[in-house]
Amino acid sequence: MPDNQTTDTEFILLPFPSSLHIHYALVFLFLLIYFLTLTGNLLIMTVIKMDSHLHTPMYFFLVNLSFFDIFYSSVMVPKLVQLLLAKNKTISFNGCLAQIGLTFFLASSESFILSAMAYDRYSAICNPLIYVMVMSKRFCIFLACGSCLLGVINSLLNTLPLLRLHFCGPRIIHHYSCEMPEFLPLSCTDLFLNKMILFTTMVMVGFGCFFPIIFSYTRIISAILKINSASGRSKAFSTCSSHVIVVTLFFLTGLGRYLSPGTGSILEQVISLQYTTVTPLLNPIIYSLKNVEVKIAIKKMWEKKSILSGTY
Repeated sequence: MPDNQTTDTEFILLPFPSSLHIHYALVFLFLLIYFLTLTGNLLIMTVIKMDSHLHTPMYFFLVNLSFFDIFYSSVMVPKLVQLLLAKNKTISFNGCLAQIGLTFFLASSESFILSAMAYDRYSAICNPLIYVMVMSKRFCIFLACGSCLLGVINSLLNTLPLLRLHFCGPRIIHHYSCEMPEFLPLSCTDLFLNKMILFTTMVMVGFGCFFPIIFSYTRIISAILKINSASGRSKAFSTCSSHVIVVTLFFLTGLGRYLSPGTGSILEQVISLQYTTVTPLLNPIIYSLKNVEVKIAIKKMWEKKSILSGTY
């Protein structure tokens, strides 16, 4: 257990050094992003739950992805808005520990879910004859539960060693949250163990998920090239390219941030915003709202609601 010196430690967060007027503009922007993120992801979860035609492995994983996106955005954005408005920008050691732990859990779990989604699309397009047997309900639940469990393990591996740290110098974090690259250098304890665990888990989880996703989409694109219909190829390429772009940005920005030393620059904060706020906003648009089946389901739900409203 950490001693009183550690548990009583407070840190000062300094997000986006700028004038108060710019802070107000940023608050409006982030609240808008947060509202759109919640609306988009909750809409996807509701539509998939209500439409039995969408009770398939692909949409099962989309519901899980939306859940993690809502949770991830809720961990980051409200605290960022509070920091921009508050005069006292301090956070306790336990608060930092909670942010770091939740970040590792959510980012890791989402990475595994994205891998499962890529494997699902690979199985559906490249092995359609055995798709139903491979992506059974039991296997999908296993993948979803396994993603959460691995996320918890990765979170504990990185956060528990933080309990041994002591902080004896300036406790200023030039960031809007307690991210590991900025947090670790503030300690005067030997950081070899923490850095080795961080590097090992980032490589195993990050590259261990990213490369299988790229492999799956490479095989999918190869299968798409064999489609005779030009319009079919164009539609499939449009969908796959959107998926690949979002996944690549999520993984490369996250890996780049955590595998390099933190400098506290504004650029690093902008990069962090990409995978903590922008990706949760884009995911429902890229994976669901551009999907014809989802659009039809939303239209049916809206028409049903209109009919029910008109009967009363």
